[in-house]
Amino acid sequence: MVATTRRKSKNPKICAPEESEHVEEGELEKLQEIQDELDKVKEEANEKISKLEQKYKDKWRSVYHKRNKLITSVTDFWLTAFLNHPGLGNLLTEDDQKVFKYLRSLDVEEFKNVKSTYSITFNFSPNPYFEDSNLAKTFSFSDEGMATKITGTKIKWKEGMDIANGVNREKKGRKRPFVEESFFTWFNEAQQEYPEGIHDEVAEIIKGDLWPNPLKYFDT
Repeated sequence: MVATTRRKSKNPKICAPEESEHVEEGELEKLQEIQDELDKVKEEANEKISKLEQKYKDKWRSVYHKRNKLITSVTDFWLTAFLNHPGLGNLLTEDDQKVFKYLRSLDVEEFKNVKSTYSITFNFSPNPYFEDSNLAKTFSFSDEGMATKITGTKIKWKEGMDIANGVNREKKGRKRPFVEESFFTWFNEAQQEYPEGIHDEVAEIIKGDLWPNPLKYFDT
């Protein structure tokens, strides 16, 4: 028979509640000083990043302008890019697509503080749908990155051409016409303030994905 030995369990040292909960005020002050130092460094970094972004913004604008000039020579460039985009293609009705054939260029402009305000502008050739040559929406943001104010163009539709209020269509198997929501209702949401902030998904997709490289959606 093999003898077995039992090891005595070592009880962990238990600190008295007063000892474990006690924190020196001096240590807290030192921690706060370090935190203040970290916040200061972060603030300095943000300022330098902002200046660097501003420095290159003019260079970006110059290149984007050159790109826009080339795009105007490509038939239905923006219409094709929109339709091929997985987050935007389903937003265009048949009538929207007819209007988009007159879309010459798209422009996203970031203002001086790129994190607080930007605008998206659609530039159109003369067309039978509306009087405007430019349709724009401008977004102002809070420090938390939420849109708090949206302003934009109120479209001047030509008589009988206002597709933004819905287009009635007959569909096989339906006794009543159904209404398709036009992409241009997006402009109807302008001139509003949102104290609590909102996310505009369409604007975020255009600015963050389509605008930086539309070629990958045109040439799909």
